[in-house]
Amino acid sequence: MAIAAVGQICSTASMKANLDQCVRLVSKAAIGGAKVLFLPEASDYIAHNAQESLALAQPQSTSPFVQGLCAAAKSHSVAIHVGVHEPLPQQPTSKLLNRALYISPAGDVVDAASYDKLHVFDYASLRESDTVQPGSGLTAPFDSPVGRIGSLICFDVRFAEPAVALAQPGPGSPWCRRPAQVLTYPSAFTLRTGRAHWEALLRGRAIETQSWVVAAAQVGRHNDKRASYGRSLVVDPWGEVRLRLGGTRNDEGEAEDGAVEEIGFVDMDMALWETVRREMPLKRR
Repeated sequence: MAIAAVGQICSTASMKANLDQCVRLVSKAAIGGAKVLFLPEASDYIAHNAQESLALAQPQSTSPFVQGLCAAAKSHSVAIHVGVHEPLPQQPTSKLLNRALYISPAGDVVDAASYDKLHVFDYASLRESDTVQPGSGLTAPFDSPVGRIGSLICFDVRFAEPAVALAQPGPGSPWCRRPAQVLTYPSAFTLRTGRAHWEALLRGRAIETQSWVVAAAQVGRHNDKRASYGRSLVVDPWGEVRLRLGGTRNDEGEAEDGAVEEIGFVDMDMALWETVRREMPLKRR
C-alpha cells in the first residue's frame, strides 16, 4: 500500500505558528502510516498585504520554516510536498516565486522537483501578480513513495494544458515514457471561486488526464482581508472523490469545527491508474 496523507492549515503572517501546524500534521501522517504528506500553497505564510509578503519571504536554504519541515520529515521518515514563497535571487526585488517543494523522507529538499507556479491569480481586488513572478516552465514528473508526481499549484487548475502535458504527454514529449501519475494542486482558493469551481475543476483535471489529483487546501480566516475555502480533495483517475476534508461554514470565512489541522489518508492505488488508462486509452490527435 502507498498511503498518502493530505493536511490542511490556516496560515497567518506568523511563520512559527504555521510551522507548528505543519509539524503536528507530519506527526499525524507518520502515525497514520503515510509515506508522503501533502500540504497547501503558501504554508509558510499568508500576509496582510504585498509589502508584508515581500518582507516575510526567505530563501529556502535559510528559511526556518523550510528547515523545520526538513527536520520533521527526517524525524518521522515522511516525505513532504508543500507550497512556500521564494524571493527572487536578484536584489532588490519587488517579486517572489510561488513554489512547490518536495522534501524527501531523509529531510532533504529535492531541488530537481521544485516547481514555480506558472499562472498567477488575479481576481477582483486580489492581485497575486503584484508580488509573484510566474515560473519559467513545468517541472518533469518525479518519483515519490506514492507514484510519480507532477507539480502544479492552485490557479494552474484552470488551465488543462499543463496537466495534460505532465500526465498525458504526446509522442516526442520528454516525459512520454514517465508521465505523472499524481497531479498536485496545493491551494488557497477564495470562498467565491471555491464554491463555484473547486471540485468541478479538480475532477475535470483527473478525468481528462486519467491521473490521481491531490489538492491540499488552506482553510479559514487568515486575517481581516483574506479567507480560504478549504475542502482539500483527492480524486482518483476515474474522477471519483476519494477524500474531502472540511471547509468554511459561512461568508465570513470561519472554518468548520476540526477543519484547521485536519488530515486525511488515501491509498494511492497505481493499479487503478494502469487499469483506467488501459481500458480507455486517450490517443490525442
